[in-house]
Formats: sequence, structure tokens, C-alpha cells
Amino acid sequence: MRSAALHPLVLAISAALLNPAFVVLAQSNDNRSADDEKIEQIVVTGTRVAGRSVDDTAVPIDIVGVEALERSGSTELNQVLSVALPSFNFPRPGLADGTDTIRPATLRGLGPDQTLVLVNSKRRHAASLVNVNGTIGRGSSAVDLNTIPTAAIRSVEVLRDGASAQYGSDAIAGVINVRLREASEGGNVTLSYGYRDSAYTVPTTPPPANATWSAPAEIKRSVNDGETINLSGWKGFALPGNGYLTLAAEFKDAERTERGGYDHRQQYPLVGDEYDPREQTIERFNAWYGEPELQQFTLFANAGLMLDSGKLYGWASFQDRSARSGGFYRRALDDRNVIEVHPDGFLPIIAPEVTDTSFAVGYEWDIADWSMDASVVYGMNEMAFTIENTVNRSIGPTSKTEFDAGGFDYDQWVFNFSGVTSFDIASFASPVNMATGIEIRREGYSIFAGEPDSYRNGGVLLPNGNPTQSGSQVFPGFRPANAVDENRRAIGVYIDLEANITDNLLGSVALRAEDYSDFGNNVTGKLALRYDVNESVGLRGSVQNGFRAPSLQQQYFTSTSTNFIDGVPFDITTFPVNNPAAIALGATPLDAEESVNFSLGAVFRLGDLTLTIDGYRIDIDDRIVLSENLTQANVRAYLESLGLIGIGGGRFFINGVDTETQGVDIVANYPVFTDHSGRFDLTLVANFNSTDVTRTPQTAELSALDPAPELFGRVNVLTYEKGNPKSKLGAHVNWSRDRFGATFRATRYGEVLTPNASAANDFTLDAKTLLDIEARYQMTDNIKLALGADNLLDEYPDAFPVNLNGTGNTPFSNYSPYGRSGRLVYGRVSYDF
Repeated sequence: MRSAALHPLVLAISAALLNPAFVVLAQSNDNRSADDEKIEQIVVTGTRVAGRSVDDTAVPIDIVGVEALERSGSTELNQVLSVALPSFNFPRPGLADGTDTIRPATLRGLGPDQTLVLVNSKRRHAASLVNVNGTIGRGSSAVDLNTIPTAAIRSVEVLRDGASAQYGSDAIAGVINVRLREASEGGNVTLSYGYRDSAYTVPTTPPPANATWSAPAEIKRSVNDGETINLSGWKGFALPGNGYLTLAAEFKDAERTERGGYDHRQQYPLVGDEYDPREQTIERFNAWYGEPELQQFTLFANAGLMLDSGKLYGWASFQDRSARSGGFYRRALDDRNVIEVHPDGFLPIIAPEVTDTSFAVGYEWDIADWSMDASVVYGMNEMAFTIENTVNRSIGPTSKTEFDAGGFDYDQWVFNFSGVTSFDIASFASPVNMATGIEIRREGYSIFAGEPDSYRNGGVLLPNGNPTQSGSQVFPGFRPANAVDENRRAIGVYIDLEANITDNLLGSVALRAEDYSDFGNNVTGKLALRYDVNESVGLRGSVQNGFRAPSLQQQYFTSTSTNFIDGVPFDITTFPVNNPAAIALGATPLDAEESVNFSLGAVFRLGDLTLTIDGYRIDIDDRIVLSENLTQANVRAYLESLGLIGIGGGRFFINGVDTETQGVDIVANYPVFTDHSGRFDLTLVANFNSTDVTRTPQTAELSALDPAPELFGRVNVLTYEKGNPKSKLGAHVNWSRDRFGATFRATRYGEVLTPNASAANDFTLDAKTLLDIEARYQMTDNIKLALGADNLLDEYPDAFPVNLNGTGNTPFSNYSPYGRSGRLVYGRVSYDF
């Protein structure tokens, strides 16, 4: 473990949490579990009726309680949810630039930005990063759930149904609502330590026939890495009038994991006609392909103050995340290397600094028969890149090895004003609950340039006289020409009605209209019904249309690198849609994605057994995608014919992909109480999901070229259709008896395809089952110990054959839904007060 100085705020918060003046002895877990369970079954997501039970909703909602969040070796919220929820997946890509640090998750196989994230039922701001590499979620910019520490969370409610008519843009796949702790007393401090204890086998490519070094047909490696220390805690403080202030903090220090293969290639220039003797001794496991190195500090505060006329509430958060991940290794003989600077070659390091902040303030009050709520929420996410251990090849031997490459930020202001009331209709079995409100949102996005040496061309030529690439290797800095500062506003109004039409029939209808200053307006509606056949069986279904507004990141992200083709420099650019070159290739202003959602399900309550089965179909038109890299010779010639000289092509965001997604979610819960063996809580979850691409984009400008280049090619189409598991099955058992407890989880991830531009090189990842186990012991009323292992049997995705791993650096697919780091062994001690 590297030496890490604790953040000063960590020490301050830890001291406050452990201060004996604030210690309040907690009741035993057994005494409070029943009450906690009752509270957790009341939901606020997907309905605006106060006190609605999760068992009685017209749409499927999962509740992930704080205990489920804590019973894992991982402290990442995305990772914990991926195990707990049937249709939530969190692949963990590597060698993907900024996506190594801010990693996207998916719900029901749709885009990461097609799930709305709320905190305390208020819209959460998105990350500033847009995923532009070849990973799941390419082209998306989504909320980073890992900015929210589990210590700050009371529960997570997941609405597995579209909800644009209730909440606005993004709620196509569903809604994730993170509810923060509301504690006025007590607290907890938890320290956990984990590491990867793993072994894996990958095939290797034979070296050249006359090589002075050798390689076995396959490499078997045993690794112990990824050491992670996590210190977290929360403390409740009483405020006047039954108010509360809950303060939570987390410090995380994680070492990288490395799951690269054996680099069989020649590393050094020839010495005369002979291989360099160093070929026999150089380290050939030269990649960082795995989890990033990370230091992270997070602080959350949540408060409520009861006044005579209402409730004043608010929360605030801050996170500082420093990460380091690798790019592809540059060999000593590589034209991208300056051998005087890096005589043995180099592994460039991408080291982003991510700063995330938010705050909210609101007021709830009653006036006549109305319950009113007004709030303002702000959020900001910034990502600034430093590129380490690299070189600007065009500067030559005087080049620096570390560069400030610039970055980007995103911010969001949201104002909400809403009211809820009820009125009677004589023929209805209950009053009609009516909610209405207005939401005003202002978003901003900017890109800031790096230092000149991170992007400029210094003019130093290759030995053959050809010019070389500009900027820092692996990640050229953002140029002044890339800098943008854009914003927009959106105004939405909605009305939501819900009532028991009869004693057995619950009905809900919602309507929402929104106007955006950039793309225009949108109207969405939703109808949901639930019919209880009897006390044991209920039927539910919904139909609705939804939308997702184009993000500012998709509209304005741009970056440029310079490539030399036959000695002539060309700029290869990710264009914003308003760039003249993008317009020449057929780009138009982005419009909203539009969806139609259907769901039909059943709820069964048979004694203590609860079983839900929900089928769904989601048709989405005009999905926003990032085009292929359009760098063909006829594209360059076409641009030159329009006077756009020196542009080698590029890519841009475009509407035009239509998809049909359908599937089934199954969730079963059954508690078993025994006289002598304790309590067993059994949960079975399953998701079966498929997506078909029914249309891909075309532009008249590109279609006129011969041959016409593809805008959205085979790899991207198959990533949508087969890049997520076809099925996911889970079995969870939680056991408790007196001071002992244990958790067992088995998760089966179905088949996944890693597509290739050539069908002959498609690679299928077979279904795999991962087992997790944790044992707990309550030493005292205050101290609990836990030992466990995630991925107990050390499962890995199928390794690539050698023809799909030409460098040896990437033996596993980034499409693996559970990553490729192997077994995690961990221990945890927690102290309640």
C-alpha cells in the first residue's frame, strides 16, 4: 500500500464522530430491525401519494436498504446496486481514458444517461465526462453514483419503469432515488480493508522465430494487488424542534489492479542486425489494465429543521477524487517515443482530478388543503487531466514528461415549486391525490485548454524526415480552439393524479410539458393501473411516452489530435454539431430522444412469500450516438473541395438510431424464521433482456460519396444489441442468529458479445456465476466485525485469443459485466454509538 496522508478533513470528521460528548448507545440491531423494515417499505419514488407501500404501487419499485449496501466488499454504490438489482449492470472498463475514473452503469440494457438519478427526490447533476471510447455507454454522459458514499444513505429506491411524465428528461429506463440519512442522534464509524487475491491464465503470442526471448503458450499469474482502505462514518446531531443534522464522511485509498498479458513484441531498435540484449530482461507485463489507482474524500451533510409553519431542509456534498490509470504502452522503438527521454519505452499515465460539489435548500409548508414544497438545488462536476510519464514526440529530447492537458466542467441549477392536495369524486373509492408543479433548470458546460506543450507541434521530425504527432502522448491536451462555455435553460410543468377508482383498482395518470432553450419543447404522458384480484394477487401495467434531451456534453464536446498522412498534417476532431466540418458531413442540431414504454406485471403475496414478475417493452427513436471516425480518403477530399483544408475527418454526435428493448424482471423475497437456527432472508432476482437496432443514421452528404462511409457501424450496433448480458440471475441469502450473521450471494451473468468490425473476429463471453460470502459477528452492542470475499471462486471472463490481443496488453474484454479483477478478500470493523 502506498503511503497516503489522510485528508485533513478526514481527521477532523473522525474526531467529531468519535467525540465522547456525542456518543449515544445504540439499541441492538434485533430490536430495531422490525421498525426499520416497516419504514423502508414506504416509497416516495414513482408516486406522490404520502405513505404508499412498495407492495401497493402500480409500477415496479425496488428498495435497497442500508444493510444491503453495507454487506459487500465494495464501497462503490454502482457496484453494490449491480449485485442487488436484477437489471442493473456496472462493467468496469480499462484503458479507456477518463472512463476508467468515471464509469457508467446501465439499467435494462439502455444507455447510462437514460436513467434519471435523484437525491431526496430532487434531480442530481450529471458528470462532466462524456464517454467517447469503445466501452458500454459510448457517447453518454451520466450521473456518477460513486460520488455518494454509502455512509450518507438511508436507502435507494429504484423505479424500474419510465417516468418522464413525472420527472422529466432522462427517465426512460427508470429512476434511481437516493434517500439520505435523517438522524438526529447516534452514529457509526467503519474501517474496511480489502485486496485482490487472484490468479488468471491467458494465452500468449509466440515471439518472432529468431527472437532471443521466449514466451510460453499461455501465462499463469498469481496476483495480490488492489489494496483498498476505506474509512467512513456518520453522526446525527439534534437541531431545535425535533430537527436533525446528519454528517457523513468517507476516505478511500485504493491501489491499482493489473490484469495485462505478456507483451511478446520486440521492444528495442536493432543493434546492427541483432536484437538488443535487453530484450531478454525487460519486464513484459508492461500494461496497467485493471482498476485505477485512486484517492477519494467525500463529505455529505443532510439537515432538516422543524419550524412553526413548516420544515426547512437542505443538504450539501463535496468530493475530491484523484485517479491514475494507464494508456497503451509505448515501446522503446515506437515512433511515438523519444528514446533519449524514455530509453526503455514508457507507460503513459492519465491522472484526472475530479471535483464534485452540490447543495440544496428547500422549504415545506401547508396552506389550506395543499402541501407545498419549494427548493433550489445546485450541482457541479469538474474533471481536470494531468498526463504523467509521457512525452510530446514533436518537441524531441527537450520534451517534458508531465502535462496539464485541460479538462471540462458541468453545472446545474434546479428550482422546484410544487403542491399536493386531494379532492373527492363520489364514485371513487378514495380521494384523488393531485400533485402539480413547475421546474426551472439552468445547465452550463465548459471546456478549458491545457498548457501549450500538451497540444502543440514542436516541429521535430522522425528519423525518416516525416513529421510526428502533436501533443502529449496518449492524451493530447485540449486546445484553445476547443474551449467552449455554453448554457441552456429548461422549464417544465406537470400534473399527476392518483386514486383508488374502486377498492381493487388503483389508477394513476401524469402529464408533463417542457420547453428547452436549445432543441424546443416536449410533452409526455403516463397511465398506470393496478388491479388487486384478491389479497394475494395483483396485476399492474403502464403505458407512457418519454424523452431524453440532448446533453450539453453531447452538443459541445470537442477535442483534436493531429495525425500525419503521407507526411501531411491533418486534424482529427470530435466535432460539436455546429462546427462547419460537421455540418458539411451532415450534422444537424441535436433533438430529443423519444420513447414509448409498455409494462405489464403481477404481484403475488403468498404468506411470507412476495413474488413480482414484470415484463416491459421500450421503443426509442432518434437515440443520440457518437458517429464512427470518418477519416477515409474520400471524406478528406470532400472536405477539401468545400475549402475545409487540413481537416482529416473526425466524428460527431447525431440522432438517428432506433431501438426496441424488451424483457422481464422477476423478484422473489421469502423470510424463514426458525426456533434454533435463526432467521433466513431469501431473495431471488432475474432479468431477461434483449435489444434490437431497427434503424441507423445516414446523411445525404455522406451517402453521396463512393463508397459511402458508415455513420454507425457493425461494432456499435452489436454493442447495443449484445453488449449487455442476455440474462442475469441472482440468489441472495441473509442469515442472522443472536450475535452472528452471514450473507451469501450467487450472481449468474449471461452471455455477452464483444463485437468486431469483422464478424469472423466476434468474441463471445460465456455465462459465468460469481459467488460472494460474508460472515459477521457482533462483538458488543457497539462493535461488529465482518470477513468476506466477493467473487469467491475467482471467476474471470473468457480470455481473448491471441489474434484479438495483438499487443498482449488487453487479454480480457471491456464488455465483461463484472470486470476482470478476480477475487476480493476483505475485512470490516464498525463501531456504533
